[in-house]
Amino acid sequence: MTRFLSVIGLLCVGAGLRGDDEKLYVAKPFTDVKSFTPGIEGPACDRAGNVYAVNFAKQQTIGRVTPAGVAETYVTLPGKSTGNGIVFDRKGFMYIADYVEHNVLKVDPQTRAISVHAHNPEMNQPNDLAIMADGTLFASDPNWAKGTGQLWRIDRDGKTTRVADNMGTTNGIDISPDGKTLYVNESVQRHVWAFTIAADKSLTDKRLVKTFPDHGFDGMRVDVDGNLYITRMGKGVVAVMSPQGEVIREIDVIGKRPSNLCFGGPDGRTVYVTEVESGRLVSFRVERPGLAWRRLQGD
Repeated sequence: MTRFLSVIGLLCVGAGLRGDDEKLYVAKPFTDVKSFTPGIEGPACDRAGNVYAVNFAKQQTIGRVTPAGVAETYVTLPGKSTGNGIVFDRKGFMYIADYVEHNVLKVDPQTRAISVHAHNPEMNQPNDLAIMADGTLFASDPNWAKGTGQLWRIDRDGKTTRVADNMGTTNGIDISPDGKTLYVNESVQRHVWAFTIAADKSLTDKRLVKTFPDHGFDGMRVDVDGNLYITRMGKGVVAVMSPQGEVIREIDVIGKRPSNLCFGGPDGRTVYVTEVESGRLVSFRVERPGLAWRRLQGD
């Protein structure tokens, strides 16, 4: 009987520890207040679980934060280049939307050398990036002054192709788990659109997924089930939306201005959010991993 009770006690302790770790959808601070500038954006996780975001301590930097929350400057961008969205390919190369110089930059994971992967002066300001399984990039490209936007495809050789125009202020962007659908939101117009990605990687069949009644959008990422996690600038939440446009839940991110997010942690179930009001990263746990994290693990 004593042994039985001891086993039950150990199980309860273990369950309690897991329960504390598994408080889902409850945000907590991950870095210090004002550790990033008000330009904090573009979080992305590498295979080892480090989180990267733009404008750490000062503009034009990329900060790296370990899973334990220790932050440092990873690289400083050259010239006037200033980053926004970040993604990683399966080889560990980092791609950065450089909205000032109309570039997509590439960072070598071994040397940290920075090169121009793509440049097109017809870009307004490449804002956020999505990456296909084969390394093809898509970039949102808003013109904030005119309230318009467009989309670009960036091939693996750096060739740029405008794949959509005459849109609103295109911002958050990502790709469905099967690689067949591109999602993009419009910050000012509050629309979420879907496109079919054709065999030649052109975009067809533009369709409206959902229009929100208030507050703006910013970054957007997809989990392994295809649900969209959307930062709601001004409302201070991340909305979780099904591919059919149903809002499943909203998560308070302890700040009114979340700008972007990514999935990471040891199992891909920690969401990291860049929050402008506090100038820091916050995090919360979720039930299912992010798609980008799973791909980096080789799945």
